[in-house]
Amino acid sequence: MYRDNTKVIKIGNRVIGGGNPILIQSMTNTRTEDPDATIAQILKLEEAGCEIIRCTVPTIEAANAIPKIKEKIHIPLVADIHFDYKMAIAAIENGADKIRINPGNIGGEENLKKVVSVAKKAGIPIRVGVNSGSLEKELVEKYGGVTAEGIVESALDKVGMIEKCDYDNIVISIKSSDVLMCLKAHEILADRTHYPLHVGITEAGTIFSGNIKSALGLGLILDRGIGDTIRVSLTGDPVAEVRSAKVILRTLGLRKGGIEVVSCPTCGRTRIDMISLADKVEEMVQGYDLDIKVAVMGCAVNGPGEAKEADIGIAGGVGEGLLIKKGQIIKKVPEDELLSTLKYELDNWNDRV
Repeated sequence: MYRDNTKVIKIGNRVIGGGNPILIQSMTNTRTEDPDATIAQILKLEEAGCEIIRCTVPTIEAANAIPKIKEKIHIPLVADIHFDYKMAIAAIENGADKIRINPGNIGGEENLKKVVSVAKKAGIPIRVGVNSGSLEKELVEKYGGVTAEGIVESALDKVGMIEKCDYDNIVISIKSSDVLMCLKAHEILADRTHYPLHVGITEAGTIFSGNIKSALGLGLILDRGIGDTIRVSLTGDPVAEVRSAKVILRTLGLRKGGIEVVSCPTCGRTRIDMISLADKVEEMVQGYDLDIKVAVMGCAVNGPGEAKEADIGIAGGVGEGLLIKKGQIIKKVPEDELLSTLKYELDNWNDRV
């Protein structure tokens, strides 16, 4: 499996590659120049399960905010750099745990050497990022359009630029909004390099469509044994990215821990506000560090049977509902107490098992 044999890379207090757990990454959408707002968002992301955070550093004010941000957060901070090599150097000097650059647009070979030299002294990795939307004109012409082969060639060319500076503390990221192109590119790249890969479907879209594209794309790539860190890129609150990433990893069996919620799609037998109840349960369980499955069923007829694979569940009826454990009915409760009953059971779970 590719990820078991990638180069081990240290990012702040985390380690990726070499078969280490796949880490979840997100990106702030605050202005990094506003450290208080950025810290507040990162802390929310940490609570949701984010393990690496990336912040854009377009100005010297943003770079200078890094130390204050790092004082208050608990996960590695990656500085996202576009075009200006001076910002990359400033970010490193201010304590960034990793930088993300495209060596081809950082300001020329001499400026790249300066960036690599500072990164080498600091001992931090460089993430080489290449997106299908920024593929070089000559590669588009060579391959007759934007292709997986062109993306890979571009990425390896940029990696080679850093290697020429005698540095191999590298993470690679190749992204496309085309799911199948992204899959093919990662398969090709995995055969041609040993560096750890950051995986994501770029510009995936809104919470709805972006989650579908990301689940398909990341699911296919991760199932091939490829990927050391992931980001679900969504147009929305980045907390949703982290929650989606956790579900994807758990669904693929690549991560344990955290409550999995299963719920029925509702039908004509449903006599409770099932949709609202399921949403409330899913929100409520985010705060529990329990490796269990919770079922939310809308019907007392089929609820116990359908929930038998869950550790605990609730099922609605007419004005009342059921508390279920391992498919067995434990008790009936009023409909308006279903959520609080489930919460009580979860609060006391470790005392009962």
